[in-house]
Amino acid sequence: MNKWKIYISEFQSYLKIERSLSANTIEGYLEDMNKLEQFMEMEYPTVPPDLVTTNQIREFLAYITGLGLAITSQNRILSGIKSFYKYLLLDDIIDSNPTELIETARIGRKLPDVLNNEEIELMLAQIDRSKPEGERNVAIIEVLYGCGLRVSELVNLKISNIFFNDDFIRVTGKGDKQRLVPLGRMAKKHILLYQKETRIHVKVQKGHEDFLFLNRRGKQLTRVMIFTIIKNLTEKAGIRKNISPHTLRHSFATELIQRGADLRAIQDMLGHESITTTEIYTHLNQDDLLDTIIQFHPRS
Repeated sequence: MNKWKIYISEFQSYLKIERSLSANTIEGYLEDMNKLEQFMEMEYPTVPPDLVTTNQIREFLAYITGLGLAITSQNRILSGIKSFYKYLLLDDIIDSNPTELIETARIGRKLPDVLNNEEIELMLAQIDRSKPEGERNVAIIEVLYGCGLRVSELVNLKISNIFFNDDFIRVTGKGDKQRLVPLGRMAKKHILLYQKETRIHVKVQKGHEDFLFLNRRGKQLTRVMIFTIIKNLTEKAGIRKNISPHTLRHSFATELIQRGADLRAIQDMLGHESITTTEIYTHLNQDDLLDTIIQFHPRS
């Protein structure tokens, strides 16, 4: 048994016996720690829990942000990790707490970094289209940026829900709620190219026939894979921003707002239940909203 399993097991006993927490609360703490353990196994497989650094914790938080977790969920996970390292400190397993200087994220209305159209082009230029996954990755970027999808919506996008003749896609969002999203010209073009030039040669596994985006083994892509693709492209492009797949969704909305698109229409396309969620994008440039008639997204 590795150190992660040992310390998490001991942490579980500590929560149950010494802190007398409920079974549900303990389960939540353990799920938080399992997420950190999985991240460390991916990125730093030789680092045990007692040698994790503050920077590695910050990288993990950036990672879960990239997966599209709400700030409240991020803060809850951080709270569980802080409790774990307080336990290790209390038990003299570590001398200093790597989470001590990490504050919970503020729940506010400020948007994270966004990408402009030129930066999207720069990312696309890093893709080697001679490789089997090249055209697929181009299509992924175009759909994320051109349709404003969440990562979960992208990996679950099905061919049967793409209506090329009407230029719409049917998206299943949070709470299994469905909505129709316009399919932009560039997204449509590269989906068709991917299907005709790459996907047609993939041996599709049973049960994955209708998923649009597949890995080389013919299975549905994972959220982690999308995160990795975006991370690698931004690094190659030399873009010094905190970028994740969710950034492309923010960029989609930002472009439309700056060009004068109707807020209610954007709300529908993003699948926001409340208009106040969509209104966070209006902080950008009020003059643009007054001076610009509704225009098309740059990838349309």
